[in-house]
Amino acid sequence: MRVPKLVGLMAMDAREAAITQGVLLAAPDRPDFHRTVVDYVVRQYPPPGVEVPRGAVVTVWFDFTEGEGGGGAGVREPRLPSPGGGGLQRELDPPPEGPFEAIDR
Repeated sequence: MRVPKLVGLMAMDAREAAITQGVLLAAPDRPDFHRTVVDYVVRQYPPPGVEVPRGAVVTVWFDFTEGEGGGGAGVREPRLPSPGGGGLQRELDPPPEGPFEAIDR
């Protein structure tokens, strides 16, 4: 039998897929794995598609390790000037007070 793809599945869906495929799951970063529901699998070993015997253990992780995944966009610092609050703001100055003049070309 082949290892199912578990990465991207919620914990409860990963457990169901494992049962359906006849493999056991281990989650070293979740001691309460049997109660974990909505966390997503971010890594697995062995990888999907590998041939294993029925009842083999597939290890899944729900947290990224240092330097792995998690967006990787770097440090986010506030940018100055900060955007103004409350709705859309015009980029142009408001029109002058008083009557408008027609422009003839």
